[in-house]
Amino acid sequence: MVNNILNKVGNTPVVSLPIASEPNLNVFAKLEFYNPTGSVKDRAACYILNRLLNEGSITKNTTIIESSSGNFGVALSAYAKLKGLKFICVIDKTTLPVNEMLIRQQGAEVICISEPDEYGGYLLNRLKKVKEIVKATEDIYWINQYSNPLNARAYYNSLGNEICLEAPRQRLDYLFMGVSSGGTITGVSQKVKERFPESKIVAVDVEGSVIFSGKAHKRFIPGIGSSLRPSILDDAKIDDVVHVNEKETMQACRELLENHNLYAGGSSGSVFAGVKKYFEKNQAYTPVNIMCVFADKGERYISTIYNEEWCKMVKEYNAQNVGQETVLA
Repeated sequence: MVNNILNKVGNTPVVSLPIASEPNLNVFAKLEFYNPTGSVKDRAACYILNRLLNEGSITKNTTIIESSSGNFGVALSAYAKLKGLKFICVIDKTTLPVNEMLIRQQGAEVICISEPDEYGGYLLNRLKKVKEIVKATEDIYWINQYSNPLNARAYYNSLGNEICLEAPRQRLDYLFMGVSSGGTITGVSQKVKERFPESKIVAVDVEGSVIFSGKAHKRFIPGIGSSLRPSILDDAKIDDVVHVNEKETMQACRELLENHNLYAGGSSGSVFAGVKKYFEKNQAYTPVNIMCVFADKGERYISTIYNEEWCKMVKEYNAQNVGQETVLA
């Protein structure tokens, strides 16, 4: 028994995902949406705030601030409230209404960026606003998930360790993870490479993201991809990258629900699509163990990925505009 559900972080379930057309692929998914606020970001929010408080880097009077368009903002708002800390979350107009509601309901101050930056997206202006507030405010701590080493350390100590312990028959040939702010794959890849040095770490990114030098264009699905390359990735142990498009992501989410009873979020669908796409070009002639991380759940995407009209709109937009000079979401 726990006094608060927020103390029940980690030890998320692992399930098998058989793919009938690929009998040599032993695919297993780590279901991170079983964390208290519904995503893998609980691990970092809990770890970082506990670490900062225990070390005296912050006090109960310190204001916490972060830029987030979704899951990390939700997680930080919950754990900041649990610790009695003031939290400012800088979001933008593309943030899903359900995520904004959850952040506000936990008592966070929300600042919404509505003006696009020079590239047409919002991330750079969110970060600009954070820096302005930090400069003008005393006793404030910016989490800065894109470069804070504590972000990677959180996943090294928790998710990375769990994956190593739970690898079927202590064999892990491939690990597939989505990439956005970069801390999760950095910490997990470091841990996995220590335990399974021959394993292959495959980063899953989406078309329109610039993390791995892709061509920028508008993206509709949050939680994966970015309009900048996070510096924290400089310490990641990534062997290969696979890019998926948003149509493939939407199809994979539907497949996970229909065939595996998993109501998974957009980044989770991207990862599953990435596994299938990768092995279309890299056929496995002998059985391989594949672990993939599903970062969040599908409930928050009911008006987007699981909405037929929204999916139709995205497909039509991409069919007409991808390949042209477009903007980032």
